[in-house]
Amino acid sequence: MAELGLVSAGAVAVADGRIVATGTTSEIRRALSASREIDAGGRVVLPGLVDAHTHLVFAGSRQDEFERRIGGATYLEIMAAGGGIMSSVRATRSASLEELIDQALPRLQRMLAHGTTTAEAKTGYGLNTADEVKSLQAIRRLNASQPIELVPTFLGAHAVPEEYAGRDDDYVELIVKEMLPAIAKAAPPPAPGRPGLFCDVFCDDGAFTLEQTRRILSAAGALAMPLKVHADEFAHLGAARLAAELGAISADHLLRTPPEDVAAMASAGVMAVLLPGTPFGLGLHEYADARAMIAAGLPVALGTDLNPGTCYCESLPMMMALACRYMRMTPAEALAACTVNAACAIGCGADLGRLQAGYAADLLILDTDDYRQLAYHFGSSLVQTVIKRGQVVFESPQAWKRT
Repeated sequence: MAELGLVSAGAVAVADGRIVATGTTSEIRRALSASREIDAGGRVVLPGLVDAHTHLVFAGSRQDEFERRIGGATYLEIMAAGGGIMSSVRATRSASLEELIDQALPRLQRMLAHGTTTAEAKTGYGLNTADEVKSLQAIRRLNASQPIELVPTFLGAHAVPEEYAGRDDDYVELIVKEMLPAIAKAAPPPAPGRPGLFCDVFCDDGAFTLEQTRRILSAAGALAMPLKVHADEFAHLGAARLAAELGAISADHLLRTPPEDVAAMASAGVMAVLLPGTPFGLGLHEYADARAMIAAGLPVALGTDLNPGTCYCESLPMMMALACRYMRMTPAEALAACTVNAACAIGCGADLGRLQAGYAADLLILDTDDYRQLAYHFGSSLVQTVIKRGQVVFESPQAWKRT
């Protein structure tokens, strides 16, 4: 993760939306003729950023809960009082499909302006069959209507809805017997090189038990859905080890994951998706132990955890800044965690996240000549130009004059 393969005075050649060659500018010009050149002016060119964990589709806002947390209320206390995820569930159920799309589009625009070119996008604020399908339809429509590529995840097991209070196992039965088959049927066929619809479960105190998680993920696996799991955010229940046992592609959060579970994940090839914006958003002082994970050979990816309650932030560079300061990752490790590793964490590692021949031409040009500025200079965007599959899809108003 610390070896980026920097090329000084480098160039990237693109044709038909794909990278065809990389090297020094002189090498590329000798080997190829170009119909168009973009002169980055000595600035950093790097792969488009990949957000490995978002809750993109939701309605409403929860700034009132933010104010309550400042006053000392905990996340679990807010949930117990009918707030938290349930507040967003009520708003999302009340919203039409068009309203969900209209509310998500500005978030995607902000993500693009901060350099994100691909993102995982979860359902999880419907918590019934019809509204989970509606959320999946919103992700599908959003994927077709703006530049950021979205990789969908079903998160019907985000929380137990109010109408199932005290009947957790009945809700799990609904997920397994009704929601999963309906969602699998509604999901579009995956594009070539894409993983298809993921299934995720929030396994933690106040959410789903380990055995409930096992049942849901096993049922999803039987439908050929690739697996993810929210693990060890508030308590250690064994979900990271379960992810290893079931062959999940990632386990996410991991604030309280013990060394033996880290080793199990590394041995099984499960990615660790760390979300430093969430403890920051909650005002906590504990972060995932990225240094121990990297030392154990566990590949680490980063995501924003963009959501209305605990981390309303669309900026992956901000996550890099937090990862360096609070998880002691180096700027190079943080960049790898937002590109190649994040692409692997959403099943797209053979196509995204690298400046390499054959990969999709998803590129950023930064307003700096040093990639470390992404983590060092926080609170504003250094992204000048975003290129998705060979096409310029965003330019900062301050972008330099180009030929």
